[in-house]
Amino acid sequence: MKIFEVKDKTGRTIYLADERWKHIISEHPEVTNFLEEMKETLVQPTKIATFYYDEKVRYHYRYFKKLKSPAKYFLVIIKYLNGNGFIITAYFVKSIK
Repeated sequence: MKIFEVKDKTGRTIYLADERWKHIISEHPEVTNFLEEMKETLVQPTKIATFYYDEKVRYHYRYFKKLKSPAKYFLVIIKYLNGNGFIITAYFVKSIK
């Protein structure tokens, strides 16, 4: 089951599966109330970076200045297959790598 589906900045369809959402909030409970920000990170990222070990994986970062935490970048990791992608995980980081 899909939680949501959006078109990313490059026009590809990205979805968040229920199974992945359960994984994300169990490993990173701080993102529980950030579904809209997750979509925003995909649609209007601050930066998209390639994962060194897998060319099909992309790191989508978005800066959120108003967060109280020192980790102000929301990182959403996507794997692209057959032209579209799915979210692997998401969490906050202090900087873009």
